Amino acid sequence: MSGPSSLRTAGQRIAWTTTLIVSSLVFIFLMAPILAIMPLSFSSGSYLTYPLPGLSLRWYQDFLTSARWMTSLKNSMIIGVASTILSMVLGTSAALGLSQWKSRIKPLVLAVVLSPAVVPGVITAVGLYFFFAPIGLTGSYLGLILAHTALATPFVVITVSATLQSFDTNLARAAASLGASPLDAFRRVTLPLILPGLAAGALFAFATSFDEVVIVLFMAGPEQRTLPREMFSGIRENISPTITAAAVILTTVSVILLTTMEGLRRRNERLKGNDA
Repeated sequence: MSGPSSLRTAGQRIAWTTTLIVSSLVFIFLMAPILAIMPLSFSSGSYLTYPLPGLSLRWYQDFLTSARWMTSLKNSMIIGVASTILSMVLGTSAALGLSQWKSRIKPLVLAVVLSPAVVPGVITAVGLYFFFAPIGLTGSYLGLILAHTALATPFVVITVSATLQSFDTNLARAAASLGASPLDAFRRVTLPLILPGLAAGALFAFATSFDEVVIVLFMAGPEQRTLPREMFSGIRENISPTITAAAVILTTVSVILLTTMEGLRRRNERLKGNDA
């Protein structure tokens, strides 16, 4: 029985094989640092060396029983969740407003809103530091949450705006004509339709906050040390295999978030297919 591959010409088969090989090499190149770190987190030795002297979970135990590492993980979770909630509110409001706004300066305003995601992190960190320092927000949880919110909000704006491209505004108008208040129309009509984009934006926002280190280096005090900052400080001051365990945990969280986003994307495509 002939399949699709038998219908390809020799040139198409060579091009497909070349693409597959190049893609595999690029994937290996990108994954090599992570693949090199993961085995070291299970090493029984006290140094980061290959070959491994043995296998052990001692560094994960050290991570989970260390007050320093657990405090940094707790700080990352608190700041990440709080900034995600704020960025969802601000990003959704901005996306809804921009989608209905007709003006020649709209591209300029959109560029300003998205600038924290484009401008180099060091520039953003320096700007936030000089803005927050005079009002006493450096070295505080509130300052870090607001800074991470500014950094994460553009991702919510992007994903929600993409969802609004296929949103029929007549549905909200129909709800208003039937007596629904603006809040009820948003909660019952708009929100369910933009929820996939909002959820994806929230995951991007949390991942951005959870992995961020540059702003934390500029603005955090001793009590706001997050997990990435603790890892950065550990590399500079005392390289311990515990850092590899923290890196694996951080990578695992990122993979879970990316997998969740992919699941939401596929679910959204299925829903669109069923509607069609």
